[in-house]
Amino acid sequence: MPKAIHVLAFANMQILDVTGPLQVFASANDLARQRGMSVPYAPSVIASGGGAVMSSAGLAVLAEPLPQTPSDTLIIAGGWGIYPAAEDQQLVGWVRDHGTHCRRVASVCTGAFLLAASGWLDGRRVVTHWTRCEQLAAQHPNLRVEANPIFINDGPVWTSAGVTAGIDLALAMVEEDLGRDIALDVARHLVVFLKRPGGQSQFSVTLSLQQQGNRFDELHAWIAENLTCDLGIPTLAEQAGMSERSFIRHYRADTGQTPARAIELIRVETARRLLSDTGLPVKRIAANCGFGSEETLRRSFLRAIGVTPQAYRERFSVSVAIDPVSP
Repeated sequence: MPKAIHVLAFANMQILDVTGPLQVFASANDLARQRGMSVPYAPSVIASGGGAVMSSAGLAVLAEPLPQTPSDTLIIAGGWGIYPAAEDQQLVGWVRDHGTHCRRVASVCTGAFLLAASGWLDGRRVVTHWTRCEQLAAQHPNLRVEANPIFINDGPVWTSAGVTAGIDLALAMVEEDLGRDIALDVARHLVVFLKRPGGQSQFSVTLSLQQQGNRFDELHAWIAENLTCDLGIPTLAEQAGMSERSFIRHYRADTGQTPARAIELIRVETARRLLSDTGLPVKRIAANCGFGSEETLRRSFLRAIGVTPQAYRERFSVSVAIDPVSP
């Protein structure tokens, strides 16, 4: 029998959180038919009460009522409507109870907030959209929230990062069910990575330490304008108007980073902008950002966002010519 894949929708959900995973399972069905195989999945959208459910994009989907029979896989979509959904005690209770009969429960993007409210994420490693990781961790301190992974599989529970990461998650489920070859064919059909390189930090703002109201915001701005200068502790402490000992203690407490790590992130952030917005050679970008060498830039990029500078430029650069002459 085809496995019942139920994607839970709600008013004001994000449409791609619903349609992305659905298309992965539908494409797996299409490939199975072409090969004369049994159809592996029965994907559908469900919602409280069923009927038309309006997304935040203004596109409605027709949902079935919440099923009374077990699902193989239950996937919770995300979107702005997740917050009232996570406060709907009847829905939260249904997710909690229904999940016990599922082989897998999962969330896409901020759908993790509903899974967390239902207790399914207690004590587990989880991920959500990079802009909501701190919020999820603050609201549910018993979770182990990780900001960088595209998706996390912790036992029967799966969570994924923002929006298109739901496609990555669904592809991983297809690979688990049907093997790598079919999952790879589905990825090729959809023109996406089977396993995309790097984590979601490559799409987010690496410089998360610059938060409004932080006492070191002005120092961070000064660092960004002086990346090729001496940025040792004595210089930074003087710039912040503190003793070296006090600076080191307060900086770590306020930002959660060492000064050296923060400088590296600021340099990477600046290099990212230059890689995507200009045609400067990588060697010159490394020098302009204070890395000293192209190899140091490469290592810092891999450490911070999981891809090389060249791979980042290929993926995110605007159409500018690379300057072959400038050093």
